[in-house]
Amino acid sequence: MLNEKIIKICEQKFIYLNYSQKTSENYMCHIKKFIGTIGCKQIIHLNSKDFQNYLNNYSFSSVSQQNQVINSIRFLYKFGLEKKYDKVSFKRPKSEKKLPLVIESEYLKKTILAIPNLKHKAILMLGYSCSLRVSEVINLKIIDIDSKRMLVNIRNAKGRKDRVVVLSPKLLETLRAYFLKFKPKEYLFNGQFDLRYSSNSCNKIVKKYLDNSYHFHTLRHSGATTMLENGTDISIIQKLLGHKDVKTTMMYTHISRNLLSNVVMPM
Repeated sequence: MLNEKIIKICEQKFIYLNYSQKTSENYMCHIKKFIGTIGCKQIIHLNSKDFQNYLNNYSFSSVSQQNQVINSIRFLYKFGLEKKYDKVSFKRPKSEKKLPLVIESEYLKKTILAIPNLKHKAILMLGYSCSLRVSEVINLKIIDIDSKRMLVNIRNAKGRKDRVVVLSPKLLETLRAYFLKFKPKEYLFNGQFDLRYSSNSCNKIVKKYLDNSYHFHTLRHSGATTMLENGTDISIIQKLLGHKDVKTTMMYTHISRNLLSNVVMPM
């Protein structure tokens, strides 16, 4: 009963601290998994070594998962049990410095424009033209398309922040044709059994028309790189992508073909 009470406290804290639903669900999954390992023990009887041993012996599949597990257990320790975590090492590993995969712009344009399915074409065009995350595409509502100002309103995105991105005339033309044919309700892209299209379906579209090695996020990276190569200022790209730190946006300078082609090598 006490362990269930701690879970309820964590759930309430997520709401109070305004965590996103996705983050809350991910953290709660790891918290419940940890509580499930202690058996009949009451969680308040655990000491710092129990938490540290759990993290030390966890088989992490990736750095990303490691960060999630550490953050989740730290949340439980601090907010669920109200303990100071000076005796437990909740230090997260350094992130992997991998350059993002991008798709050549001319190939992308030609391929996307040739897609016969209007819905699939509109989804991929949005991802590439506006450099959106898959979650941002599926959460778009009809009212978010501002054709008068030629803007797309991205609401409650990563970090619970709103922003606007530019709506190109070609994209607007495709969205209007899509709207007339499919007549979506509330959300711009409806699923077969849901008002919202799924992220899994979006990724399947990418693999179907582009390549099995690509993901929807590849479109976002490709769009940002194309903007950079077209001369868009890095600070503007930062705002369009919704990056908190311009250093995150600067990674595209390392993969821009145009920028690299201007480099004069020593030999």
